[in-house]
Amino acid sequence: MRNALTKLRSRAAVAVAFTLLAGASAAASAASAASAASAAASNGARERADDVALIKRGEYLARVGDCVACHTAKNGKPFAGGLALQTPIGTVYSTNITPDPETGIGTYTYTDFDHALRHGTSKAGYTLYPAMPFPSYAHIQPDDVKALYAYFMHGVAAVHQPRTPNGIRWPLSMRWPLALWRIAFAPGVAAGTNAQAADGATMSLERGRYLVEGLGHCGACHTSRGTLLQEQALTDGSSAAFLQGGVVEQWFANNLRDDRVDGLGEWSRDEIVAFLKAGRNAHSAAFGGMREVVLDSTQYMSESDLNSIAAYLQSLAPARQQAALVYSNTAALALHAGQTNVPGARTFLDNCAACHRSDGKGYEGVFPRLALSSTVNAQDPTSLVSLVLHGASMPGTASAQTVFAMPAFGQRLNDQQVADVVTFIRGAWGNQALAVDADTVRRIRRSSP
Repeated sequence: MRNALTKLRSRAAVAVAFTLLAGASAAASAASAASAASAAASNGARERADDVALIKRGEYLARVGDCVACHTAKNGKPFAGGLALQTPIGTVYSTNITPDPETGIGTYTYTDFDHALRHGTSKAGYTLYPAMPFPSYAHIQPDDVKALYAYFMHGVAAVHQPRTPNGIRWPLSMRWPLALWRIAFAPGVAAGTNAQAADGATMSLERGRYLVEGLGHCGACHTSRGTLLQEQALTDGSSAAFLQGGVVEQWFANNLRDDRVDGLGEWSRDEIVAFLKAGRNAHSAAFGGMREVVLDSTQYMSESDLNSIAAYLQSLAPARQQAALVYSNTAALALHAGQTNVPGARTFLDNCAACHRSDGKGYEGVFPRLALSSTVNAQDPTSLVSLVLHGASMPGTASAQTVFAMPAFGQRLNDQQVADVVTFIRGAWGNQALAVDADTVRRIRRSSP
């Protein structure tokens, strides 16, 4: 009997022990499962946060690249395309780059997106018109391409808007010559990441180079083009023609090199930053296409990136060795005395002096100075003529909200009068630019939209 009770107690103890062990094991398993679930949730949250951060970075990069400027029609929806871009061979209409699957890029893989952005080839395989600055975008680093792809696929609202057919006549509308153009003039794409160029938190020359030569595609406007519409240089290392200035429609995009007469040689770094941020500084104000660049792009850039760009531009050697211009008060004294025997002087006094002053110094931040201005002294007078003909308005930005406008004088003044007043301005107050004739004014007037 005692043995039976002993065995029974022993078995009961074993059962209890087994139950306790099983419970502990179950508890451990449950704890492990809970821990795994928590880790999975944490990883999921981290991945979502990473995705949000990637999309946010892509949004900033799209601002730097000013994608909205070309891919948004006037009064159109963002990135839906349809903007008419005038080229020497006809009108190219920008495409819809929203994630709409039928009319946009909604079916694009990352590879499709990369090929269009940096290689200049569409999803269908044909070469894009170089109105799309893919030769500059070839410098964009893969990590930034991924951020841009994330933004356009997940941060942009899809818009159903079919593309407008290009206004280019046959045979210029044939695409296969563009493939030869791309092979001849487009560089190879960036294969890896340059850590210094990718660091947007620190001001550096390398970061500035990356933004100017790549995503900012400054050379697309500020570098002259050859007979086949190719940029004469894509980097400073290839030629001093880079950023020496170029004509875009009826405007001359200024020389951005360190030239002291018609470039940025007399601008400080802070003045370059102020121009990009506010659209105006002590030397000039944004006009033409640069007005939209400031409105849509540069005013949103970080201080470190703006300073990096300014530092890089200041590092560009001048294209021509020139002494700085010296102010002369001869024209101011003559105008004050009512001496207007020089052609264009009376026109200036009647139409321009009230804002730009008879001494040519204007009012800083309000009406740009004409004396010693790089725009006035540009080798190509297209911008100054266009400003007189069509007028312009400053961009209203977060840091300079007031919009000041210059009226158009094209209907009031004939071609000879415009030529005379522009020539007067380009030779007064120490300016030393060449004269302009009526034929030049007539050509610019006729080429204007």
